[in-house]
Amino acid sequence: MEFVPHLDGCDIVVSIDLIMTIRIQAGNADLLPSYAAVPIAFRVDSLFRMERVDSGLGGIVLREEKIASPFIKDYDAYEQPTAWPQRFNLRNWCVLLALDGEHPVAGATLAFDTPGVHMLAGRTDLTVLWDIRVHPDVRGKGVGTQLFTRAVEWARTRKCCQLKIETQNINVPACRFYARQGCHLGEINCYAYANEPSVADEVMLVWYLNL
Repeated sequence: MEFVPHLDGCDIVVSIDLIMTIRIQAGNADLLPSYAAVPIAFRVDSLFRMERVDSGLGGIVLREEKIASPFIKDYDAYEQPTAWPQRFNLRNWCVLLALDGEHPVAGATLAFDTPGVHMLAGRTDLTVLWDIRVHPDVRGKGVGTQLFTRAVEWARTRKCCQLKIETQNINVPACRFYARQGCHLGEINCYAYANEPSVADEVMLVWYLNL
């Protein structure tokens, strides 16, 4: 893998496996239409089943288990990235777009110091990895890791002490990815989606990376 040095806000070029050259562009909401062209859907074959030990007093164990009826999970079915500017002020956000030539193949969005974003908890020393996506054709080739690394760099330049990420127990690949990046599981909320019937049985898992 080869890296070209860069400054914040500039493009970074990453050569992966000597097969394709990925250019990571940093920008704002103007990139969202291209960003939204990258599929985020994935196949759910397994999940982390939560087991409470002694009603939780002895801790919580997450065990991966296969599910009887695999399905496709698509977060964009709930809300498209192009709708985010209508919900939030993206002035302090960063959109990272990974391009293979002129074709979007991956992306990550970072939220920072934005009123109304519950995940930020009113903190100005925290960056939320709001979204990360990699096209199915290039998953497992290191593109997600490069985006995550760039996200960490961006958060550090804003003097943040933590990066925060929300996912669910049905997204086993994402959980394993964040663990590989050095994140730790900081919150388990079994009832976070109780008012959303279609996902009420999912468990919120919130990851943190100390910067």
